[in-house]
Amino acid sequence: MTTLRQDSEKNKSVSRRHFLKTTSAVLTASTIPSIGNSVFAAGQEHIKVALIGCGRRGKAALGNFLEAARHLSIKTDVVALADYFKENAKGFSVAQGNCHVGPTAYKKVMASDADVVLLVTPPNFRPVHFEAAIKAGKHVFMEKPAAVDAPGARRIIKAGKLATQKGLSVVAGTQRRHDKLYLQTQYAVANGAIGDIRSGKVWWCKGREKYQERQPGESDASYMIRNWLNFKEMSGDHIVEQHIHNLDVANWFIGRHPDRALGFGGRSRRKTGNQYDFFSVDYDYKEGLSIHSMCRQINGGYSRISEFFTGTLGTTWGTGNGIKGFPKKAVIPKIECVSNPYVQEHIDLIKSIIDGKPINEANNVAESTLTAIMGRISAYTGKPVRWKELTDEMYGSPWYFKKMKPTPEDFEKNTVKAPPENKVPIPGRD
Repeated sequence: MTTLRQDSEKNKSVSRRHFLKTTSAVLTASTIPSIGNSVFAAGQEHIKVALIGCGRRGKAALGNFLEAARHLSIKTDVVALADYFKENAKGFSVAQGNCHVGPTAYKKVMASDADVVLLVTPPNFRPVHFEAAIKAGKHVFMEKPAAVDAPGARRIIKAGKLATQKGLSVVAGTQRRHDKLYLQTQYAVANGAIGDIRSGKVWWCKGREKYQERQPGESDASYMIRNWLNFKEMSGDHIVEQHIHNLDVANWFIGRHPDRALGFGGRSRRKTGNQYDFFSVDYDYKEGLSIHSMCRQINGGYSRISEFFTGTLGTTWGTGNGIKGFPKKAVIPKIECVSNPYVQEHIDLIKSIIDGKPINEANNVAESTLTAIMGRISAYTGKPVRWKELTDEMYGSPWYFKKMKPTPEDFEKNTVKAPPENKVPIPGRD
């Protein structure tokens, strides 16, 4: 269960060090004790950070990190940037020699003196970059999802275990776990506010994301990276890339991953790439508990991004709005938290480092990624998919080994071949 830190500050004359120790909103369920070999000693207050993936979201993440450091009065230096495109890999007053370009640019960042590396590339690169960062002894913030296929997600889990052994902190971009309203609701639910969860619904229904037309003479690699939001090989499809947020809340509130998924989906309006427009999936968590998942990227429809759970004693939305039915008032602790969870997740990361108390969210985000991948595969095939098919080699499923192609290694070797556009899996046929 997530550990919540209550506000214990009694007066404003408290020391700065005490303030830093009481600022964090949350140490996640994967919090681990310091084992003494972190690259930081407790009390260090100067952090060097690097960014891999300098697009819109990457630069925003770096901005969030710097804001979090300012909130904690921690000095920072941005020591390296890396991106596939030269025009992206610049800014933040980083010397040109420390702005690296191309599919192997991440290796130069790992060789730098950065203490923390932010991984904000398209998701298909995440397992390779995360593994390299942990082997290099870097603390990590990585955006969600953790991977686009089961082998990649398992690679994240394995590297996450190595991070634990090294005493490294890992925070993922599933920011609802660092959001005050979600933290309060999860605490109430975990302490019996609605009884045992029996069912739920999770949604990410909105308009489609942007798409990029191919430029004359553009390489397959360049086009797929620029248009990554529309290729399942790059994003995992939007059930993985976007709906992971809501599926992560379901796993978090329930306290475990699902056992099986059965769903459907389709495509009707997209102009580029090979993703579906919509998914509808039933997730079986065993013990009589099921969650219905719905996600859609179609313009002009009704929008809903939320979660709703029904328990034996009551109901609640993920944010706690309208929590009803429980027989006694839930005691919810005061949670000290900045208003922006995108900043709070970096506050929690930085604080874990300076306090010498590593946190590790690698397994959480990997399991939520696998949850989304189960739903995608079921929708593509029209068949039920079991958790063991993705995680247990002895189960004998082809999905255990199935890798999305082109792989990150194909980009590094310059052997990328884009898949056909507007050709998608048809259940019962492919």
